[in-house]
Amino acid sequence: MKLSVVVPAYNEKSTLESILARVKEVDFSDTPELPDIEKEIIIIDDCSTDGTTQILQELQKSDPDIVVIFKKTNEGKGFALRDGFRKTTGDYVIVQDADLEYDPNDFKKLLRAVVEDGADVVYGSRFSGTYKDMSNLHYYGNKILTIITNIFFGVLLTDMETCYKLMPGKFARQVEIKSARFNFEPEITAKILKSGLKIVEVPISYQGRSHNEGKKITWRDGLSALFTLIKFRFTN
Repeated sequence: MKLSVVVPAYNEKSTLESILARVKEVDFSDTPELPDIEKEIIIIDDCSTDGTTQILQELQKSDPDIVVIFKKTNEGKGFALRDGFRKTTGDYVIVQDADLEYDPNDFKKLLRAVVEDGADVVYGSRFSGTYKDMSNLHYYGNKILTIITNIFFGVLLTDMETCYKLMPGKFARQVEIKSARFNFEPEITAKILKSGLKIVEVPISYQGRSHNEGKKITWRDGLSALFTLIKFRFTN
């Protein structure tokens, strides 16, 4: 089985090398249920201005196993992922943010749900796992958006906004992403559910960061996510 890890990066020079090292260090050989897992790493630099681009240029020279897409204009996370998904070749695709909020070792938990339980799509739920340093704004925003998702689509998710969404590679390469920014999350969830794929959740760990530390999502993105849920509930 091949896992494609897609990493959108915009102005993440302080954490980029650390998270890429963590992704590369994930060892599936210590998990008997996951034999012969192959990884590919695809990074999309969304026209960074803080030195991220230069770091990736050097990494690309020294590490031929990493694929880097350098965007000429900053378009947002959603369009970065759209471009990254098209470059994947894996049986399954997962998104890894370029910060240190999520632990790549949790890939194993998500993949086990596919191998052992036959899950179509697996979400890593922060709220059924452990989470630290999440602001009240993000906590309640995530909860409200997840409740609305459950009502609209008749599901029982606990964390629709999670970064860790493990989905079939064929689906990821074919889905048409129309959301440029962080509203990618509700759009991809709506399209997964409307396609007939079933989502299973597994608990993961999460260590939040503040805006001073580089977190980019704001309350405006929460409103955009709400409108996106409504839009893609009734349109494609």
